[in-house]
Amino acid sequence: MIDVGLPEDETVPELTRSFAACVASVTETPIAEVPQPRADLPGAISHWRSWLAGRGAGLVTLAKPASFNWPGYWLAVLGTPRPSASPDATVVLMFGTPAGVVLSPQDPSLLGRAATDLPVREGYVVCGLDPAFIAPTTPLPHLSGTVAAIALAERATGDMATVDHAMAHANRGLDGDRYAAKAGTFTPASDTARGYDLTLIESEALDSLTLPDGRTLGYGEARRNVVTRGIDLNALVGRRFRVGSVECLGQRLCEPCSHLERLTTKGTLRGLIHRGGLRADVLTDGEISTGDTIETID
Repeated sequence: MIDVGLPEDETVPELTRSFAACVASVTETPIAEVPQPRADLPGAISHWRSWLAGRGAGLVTLAKPASFNWPGYWLAVLGTPRPSASPDATVVLMFGTPAGVVLSPQDPSLLGRAATDLPVREGYVVCGLDPAFIAPTTPLPHLSGTVAAIALAERATGDMATVDHAMAHANRGLDGDRYAAKAGTFTPASDTARGYDLTLIESEALDSLTLPDGRTLGYGEARRNVVTRGIDLNALVGRRFRVGSVECLGQRLCEPCSHLERLTTKGTLRGLIHRGGLRADVLTDGEISTGDTIETID
């Protein structure tokens, strides 16, 4: 996403301008290139659908926006159940599971607010028309880094304690951590769900994160098990790698969410989008220590 403010053309309804700003942000398109029709929101949406179709994308209306849940971006119209042109309506951009506001052109004070705490009455997703995956055509590079810190919490929402060593168990996680004990906030009901054993985050992402109040986020505060240095974690999705002697498989990005923002401070959700780290499966038993090498093995 890119940061986009509320366009100033007052001949266009404010709600339409706000929606256009959110579309510009999520598509990373200059706001001047996004249509801003002089129409109310229902009329403007047909314009955006045509514009997006010409770029290989669509705008999907959510059937149950108040309960919608997925780890990507989506647009929400907030307000009481009235016509979309009602003066109390606000458009925001949501992100994360659970979702929180990451852009609010009309009311910046809503940034970081959880979707569950807001009156979501409409929802839309911008998505590609062709979901085909493109396989890499060149050999994957060898990647390596080191363990900068290890952090554990015995219970959901409990404080994270940094340790020098932790024992990892295949298909479970780290001794002393809530997810190994099946007691994490997002611990799945099914044992077949993947990506809950181990979470990692780059120290570079945390070191460069400056929050609105001027403070930074401590390594333990990030609520990830392993803080890394010198390795691109986003590039480990779908790859096997080793942390010390422990083999792991990168499952998906560990994107930030409104729950993380609630446990930390304002700005964490937006500041860590696509930099929130990696979720991985633990494939073998072994000990992980600070200073250990992290490297790809496929």
